[in-house]
Amino acid sequence: MGELSSSNLWRRELRATLLLAAPLAAANLAQMLVYAVDVIFVARLGEQALAASSLATTIFGLMLWCFSGLTGACSPLIAAELGRRRHAVREVRRSVRMALWLAAACSMIGMAISANGEAILRLTGQDPVIAQRAGLFLMVLLWAMPAALISNVLRSFVSALGRPVIATLITVLSIVVNSAGNYAFVFGHWGAPALGLTGSAWSSVVTSWIAVAAYALLIRSDRRLRRYHVFGRWWRTEWTRMADLLRIGLPIALIILAEGGLFSSAAFLMGLIGEAQLAGHTVALQVAALAFQIPFGIGQAVTIRVGYHFGAGDNAAIARAGKAALVMALGYMALPAALMILSPRLVLRLYVDPDAAKNTVMVGYAVQFLAVAAAFQLFDGMQAVLAGALRGLQDTRMPMVLALTGYWLIGFTTSAVLGFATPLAGLGVWLGLATGLVVVSLLLLRRWQARTRLGLLPS
Repeated sequence: MGELSSSNLWRRELRATLLLAAPLAAANLAQMLVYAVDVIFVARLGEQALAASSLATTIFGLMLWCFSGLTGACSPLIAAELGRRRHAVREVRRSVRMALWLAAACSMIGMAISANGEAILRLTGQDPVIAQRAGLFLMVLLWAMPAALISNVLRSFVSALGRPVIATLITVLSIVVNSAGNYAFVFGHWGAPALGLTGSAWSSVVTSWIAVAAYALLIRSDRRLRRYHVFGRWWRTEWTRMADLLRIGLPIALIILAEGGLFSSAAFLMGLIGEAQLAGHTVALQVAALAFQIPFGIGQAVTIRVGYHFGAGDNAAIARAGKAALVMALGYMALPAALMILSPRLVLRLYVDPDAAKNTVMVGYAVQFLAVAAAFQLFDGMQAVLAGALRGLQDTRMPMVLALTGYWLIGFTTSAVLGFATPLAGLGVWLGLATGLVVVSLLLLRRWQARTRLGLLPS
């Protein structure tokens, strides 16, 4: 009877994780398609435009990802409050309100850095013409930063409250809006001016603010979400809750900076190696990032599930939640790995025409890079889920140290040495990326397995 009960609990946890992870993963995939729309339109402007947008979005995307990790710390806090007391309306509202405050502060920092994008790129030794075009792109794109961070907080709120489908629907809407915006502003259709590269940036700005409006509308129209009044008394300060967000969120942001910084630095290294290798890197990385969105969604779901059980003080349920997420992520990642090895040109067709003569060199490099990406898929999925599970335990400081060690001390060093001290060039850079991911995933696995001994579980 005990075994049957344990089996039922396991199936229940697996189902709960799947119901939460599926719409979150779908939203992540849809968000990647939003970005893919930009790549698809910009790629038709030529390699130089694609390289410029790649460098610009590398800076902007890394900041946005880090700030999203910081403001998204409200997710484990909300989950823990719901686990401790199911109707914790006031506590949840405080977490969301302070996360929105944090989003506003981060936006100002991100916009200031984006405004100096050209100077930053010149300091890294990038081609002056490409740096100038990327800087102009960022001067427009920076207006999307506040909207993107507000949307991230609202997405965390609706997901933790069991409404992740809202995030999926809004992201699908964003694909439609961004496609129309790129079509209009890049090439000058429907009476709009033909703005070229900066037209794609304007499309992103419009799309981001429409997403904020959609979140506000759907939250106010949903009975369960409306009762939290997350937009009420927005001027009231809750410094204790802000301290909690910073305590959990700052290490998360630094973990993201470590991982995202590794891949962003790879773009800068590729820019020094050659324009064609940078373009091939951009497209291959888009494919790998697309595959990553499923385990990333599972990682977001396990943060909420583990956080809920953490608040309830149920250590056995914490173990089940972590196991369920790992099984789901590892089972999935075998599929994209197989596609990258067996049909690389097919997956590249999502972004570029691999048969076009002008893309021959770029596609050749992209195929090489995808072979390396296939090799690290399982480890990439594992680290995403384990990082999410540890966040649910509000354990972020030591994972930050592990990430900095694995991604930079080992991963970046390997990329730089193989990329510039050996004939491997761009392929060597990707081998360094793979090394960093493998090391971090194994370190996080060891910490998760030792969670009881390390005192990470609720007493």
